Amino acid sequence: EHPSSAMAQQALVVLLPMFVLLTAGHLDDQETKGLKYFKYEVFGKVQRVFMRKCTKDAADKLGVTGWVMNTENKTVKGEACGTEEQVESFRKWLQTEGAPKAVIDKAIFSNEKCVQRNPFKKFEIRKVKLPNGSYWA
Repeated sequence: EHPSSAMAQQALVVLLPMFVLLTAGHLDDQETKGLKYFKYEVFGKVQRVFMRKCTKDAADKLGVTGWVMNTENKTVKGEACGTEEQVESFRKWLQTEGAPKAVIDKAIFSNEKCVQRNPFKKFEIRKVKLPNGSYWA
């Protein structure tokens, strides 16, 4: 056996595991790198116009997870998570489209950040639980 082939084998034994580790780490970064999370509140005529249902439908269509609920201030608020592209499309939908009968004055986005893991499994409509235990809206 040629001496250089023994050195090549030793180098392969040392470098291959490092390559696998580095590549695996890079792939993990790729999978989680683009996840964006934010909170939102939409103002205008957004209650009694099927805004929550339409928001859920839009989120499901775009692949966004999170939740939406009515507030006592006649707004709709929630949280959302998805890839940068999904989140950007969802934000645009919240600002400009909404439910067909909604009149959106403005949408405010806050607590925007990149996250390692998606905190939600799906997108859901939440109801407000009142102190007496009953639900509102």
